[in-house]
Amino acid sequence: MGEFAVDLFATKGLEYLIVIGYLAALVVVWRLIAGSAQDEAMSPGVSSRVATASWLGTNEGLYFHQGHAWMAPLDATTATVGIDGFAGSLLGPPSAIRLPDVGTELHQGEPAWAFELDGETVEMLSPVDGRVLAINAGTLQSPTLAVTDPYGAGWLMKVALPRKAATLTNLLTGPLARAWMAQAAENLRTAPAGELGIVMTDGGAPVLGFARAFAPDRWGDLARELLLTSRSPGSAASDMGPPE
Repeated sequence: MGEFAVDLFATKGLEYLIVIGYLAALVVVWRLIAGSAQDEAMSPGVSSRVATASWLGTNEGLYFHQGHAWMAPLDATTATVGIDGFAGSLLGPPSAIRLPDVGTELHQGEPAWAFELDGETVEMLSPVDGRVLAINAGTLQSPTLAVTDPYGAGWLMKVALPRKAATLTNLLTGPLARAWMAQAAENLRTAPAGELGIVMTDGGAPVLGFARAFAPDRWGDLARELLLTSRSPGSAASDMGPPE
């Protein structure tokens, strides 16, 4: 399933610029095919620049990690963290979310929280280095919020950032983030696995929990591969509290 992954961080110099140009072109094509729709809906826990978006929205003010998590700076030293719409559509509504305890140290690119659904536990990677300041009790109590409103009421936690500049270096924002998300959508549409008729709705967005449509017998493995946790050596389970 390697065709789903795009290693932007491995490119340098001219190669990096070529990747940006290529992905930017994909944005133009994608907008001609599908357009873009964004609804303005605010959450008290997220920067005022951030509005609810479609499943492949990338919102002004958000910074994205390739593991499909985002961070939104609240001020010079703190940020809000959540999952993106692609991850929510991939997994579908969870039965529970396991979040790290307040005070836990997060490491960018390492497992930080987990979704539990259909007997599977799927971890996701932290987009930031930092210390957990608060978790969203509303999302713990109603885990579906993380999927239905990932950029709004479904945010996961607030984090203190000791090295904000270094953290942002490895995240995608603006045109590059939109191009990356557009390519993720295009890869999904052209993937050989599964039947697109049961994965995509008439509006062009995937059905919730589309990993099951692609791979009913190994959807958990597929989800981990797309979220980049299949290649993670460690586990965040010991740092997380029990599911609510």
